[in-house]
Amino acid sequence: MPIYEYQCQSCGHEMEALQKMNDPALSECPECNQPELKKLISAGGFQVKASSGFESGFKCAANEPLSPACGTGACPACE
Repeated sequence: MPIYEYQCQSCGHEMEALQKMNDPALSECPECNQPELKKLISAGGFQVKASSGFESGFKCAANEPLSPACGTGACPACE
């Protein structure tokens, strides 16, 4: 179940909520009771596990771990 982040547009209160993907978005702020909660956009956190059990399955073409420059041609494995 994903964790969603919310911020109240009225009082600025921030919170997290564990919700199913098809649950309706929360709207009422638990701090000020105003219907001003907005869902924030945040980076997702996930881990890829290969069938071999090896974690972090993201690899360059040469089977080296990804670097910040990977995919741009600047990574040694992408040359």
